[in-house]
Amino acid sequence: MMFSTEGAKPSEVVDRLSNIGFKPTTGNYDFVYEWNNNATVNEAVFFADKVHELLKGMNVTFRLETELFDDGSCEPDIV
Repeated sequence: MMFSTEGAKPSEVVDRLSNIGFKPTTGNYDFVYEWNNNATVNEAVFFADKVHELLKGMNVTFRLETELFDDGSCEPDIV
């Protein structure tokens, strides 16, 4: 995730993402979302749209990555 001094404070972004279930983390990813079930690719895309709307107007740049498992389910991470 990349922040701008002209946008929302990082703490506000963390609050918004936490409200929909993302957990801040360290390492390769800034946030991780753990699905309660095996998510499909379509569900991950729908969720990405939700994140896009949630962060609109906050002047942040985000990248979603999914981790695909052998059974075809996936888990998104925000970088």
